[in-house]
Amino acid sequence: MEFVEEVKIPIGAWVEALVNWILDNMQPLLDAISAAIGAVSTTLEDFLLWLHPFALAAILIVIGLWRVNWKFAIFVAVSMFLLMGMNLWEESVSTMALVVSAAFVALVVGFPVGVAMAKNDTVEAVIRPVLDFMQTMPPFVYLIPAAMFFGLGKVPGTIATVIFAMPPAVRLTNLGIRQVSKENVEAGLAFGCTDRQLLTKVQLPLALPSIMAGVNQTIMLALSMVVIASMIGAGGLGNVVLTGIQRLNVGLGFEGGLGVVIVAILLDRITQSIGQAGRGEGLIAKVRRLLGGAQPASDDDQETKTSRAA
Repeated sequence: MEFVEEVKIPIGAWVEALVNWILDNMQPLLDAISAAIGAVSTTLEDFLLWLHPFALAAILIVIGLWRVNWKFAIFVAVSMFLLMGMNLWEESVSTMALVVSAAFVALVVGFPVGVAMAKNDTVEAVIRPVLDFMQTMPPFVYLIPAAMFFGLGKVPGTIATVIFAMPPAVRLTNLGIRQVSKENVEAGLAFGCTDRQLLTKVQLPLALPSIMAGVNQTIMLALSMVVIASMIGAGGLGNVVLTGIQRLNVGLGFEGGLGVVIVAILLDRITQSIGQAGRGEGLIAKVRRLLGGAQPASDDDQETKTSRAA
């Protein structure tokens, strides 16, 4: 027991020394990262807030009708009315901008890493433990270095969200490319594809469902980080929930949580629809069909028309 008490590995002191060294020697890089991510998140949030609430609601309804179905479009309309009625419109738009911008940055960084992992087993062996570490570390821990490096506000909240939400995009990009059958790869090589052409014209299109599943999971993890990121000034619906917790206001906390659920369902269903079969019908054709027009032609009908024309 005495031996155990005498042996102490100062990992915390080492980490603190590393953080202090980064603060002393890499401030220009931190400022550049903060400016880049701040430009993405601020521009998106300002644009969404600039749009009239009814205009943004109409855009989301049209997207829901186009990408999913008319039932989901009705749900979007009811959800928008509910958010406006609870006076949570600006907070909801702020949360949506934070989640989308964090997911965008996570994909910009994570997608090339996933491709590199799929192409090289050594890279995969090195990156996989890092992803395990990122996913198993409690999300509250990310707030400490984010606040130390970038201060308080939306930028550190976005950066902490990026780190927490990135692993699924990397993992599922790697998995999707690796699951492309050897026959398809050999066929591409037989037709003279270069490595870049093989990736862009064969592997990525076939891996799209898996990649989009990674995008979907990244967005869901980003939403789960919303309330936590509000502790360092990220704002949005997370701040509403946090205020409800601090004041023990059940109603306010429930309204903020309901807003998060609505935003989660909207982003989840829309991103799930991308890359799925049977979602390729155009918006005008779908509206005509809903209004009682002609049904979309099936593959057999198309083949019959082609044979008759021939």
